[in-house]
Amino acid sequence: MVKHIILWQLKDELEGEQREAVKQGIKEGLEGLTGKIPGLLDIKVNLHGLPSSANADLMLDCTFTDAAALKGYATHPAHVAVADGKVRPYTKYRACFDFETED
Repeated sequence: MVKHIILWQLKDELEGEQREAVKQGIKEGLEGLTGKIPGLLDIKVNLHGLPSSANADLMLDCTFTDAAALKGYATHPAHVAVADGKVRPYTKYRACFDFETED
C-alpha cells in the first residue's frame, strides 16, 4: 500500500468564519472522493492540529492500493475538480510525503 500525506497552510487573508468554512469545504470535497477513484482505500482530512506544535492548517491522509493508484488519483477528474475548486484557490503552501507501507 501507499500513503499520501499532504499538509497545507491557508492564505493569510482567510480569517474567522471564512477560514473555517474553507477548511470544512476542503474536508468535504476530498473525503467525498471515497468510492469514486480506483485504488483509493481511505481518505481523511484533519482540521485540528495541536496549536502548540502545528505549523499547518490542515492535513490530508490517504491510503492507496499501490503507486499506480496514487498516480491515477492525481489526474482523476473528480480529484482535479476538488483540488482546483476547493483547495488551490485558498492555500499558500503545500508539503507532500508519499511512502510505501506494509499495513
